[in-house]
Amino acid sequence: MDCIINRRAQFSAGHRYWLPELSEAENRRQFGACANVHGHGHNYVLYVSMAGELDEYGMVLNLSNIKHDIKREVTSQLDFSFLNEVWPEFKETLPTTENVARVIWQRLENYLPLVKIQLSEHPDLWADYFGNGWEAHLTTCTHFSAAHRLAIPDASDDENDAIYGKCAYPHGHGHNYNLEVTVTGEMDQRTGMLVDLGALNQLIEDLVAEPFDHTFLNYDIPHFEKLVPTTENFVLHIRDILTQPIRELGASLYKVKLIESPGNSCEVLGEADAETPPSEAELVGAV
Repeated sequence: MDCIINRRAQFSAGHRYWLPELSEAENRRQFGACANVHGHGHNYVLYVSMAGELDEYGMVLNLSNIKHDIKREVTSQLDFSFLNEVWPEFKETLPTTENVARVIWQRLENYLPLVKIQLSEHPDLWADYFGNGWEAHLTTCTHFSAAHRLAIPDASDDENDAIYGKCAYPHGHGHNYNLEVTVTGEMDQRTGMLVDLGALNQLIEDLVAEPFDHTFLNYDIPHFEKLVPTTENFVLHIRDILTQPIRELGASLYKVKLIESPGNSCEVLGEADAETPPSEAELVGAV
């Protein structure tokens, strides 16, 4: 039997986005507050995913050994460090979240059967790295509030009630939506960035969060005048809004996940030519 196991670790570290070949004005223009002279810090959360067959003891690997490998090769070196100076790789390429994930993979791949490194800079930003050269996935999150009513416009109240239940009540109801947008692409080998994160966040704010915030979707958003604003239809609409603008930033939209409530969410892949997410079987087979 093949299994994927995950080990969580964490470390606190600081970093600065600054390229000595650029002027101060150019660094400020490209990196904003991240170029501040004394840097800034994060409480990083690391998930190391590994795959393999079960041994006679019912384990893929001894968890104690995994813990020591991660501590020896990664967290003991990075915890309470200034990332720009701790590892030589960060002299060549800035320690962005996606690049740190890439280098952690390189540090661990000789010791563990890796299938994925996920590194969170904070709860609303994380990178996934699968060992594919300079390619990575970067996820950023936002939120907004909106109301909707699930009802087919031409159907009777009884018919809508039979289909949608309480969600068809005439006055609607509201949600605090959480949105996760995942983009993919190759990191710039000098900046360590696969996309301008500030531009990406502003794009999502301008095209999605702000236009939908505090609206009644059925009445305020023309797209839903005749289309029922289910979570599924909503996330598809968001995907269509974001695909081309993200492409213009130099990345590809990989996935959009819309969380309507803690118990209800929907996610869709981005561009039609994007690869589908690797299944567990595919991840295991890649080891």
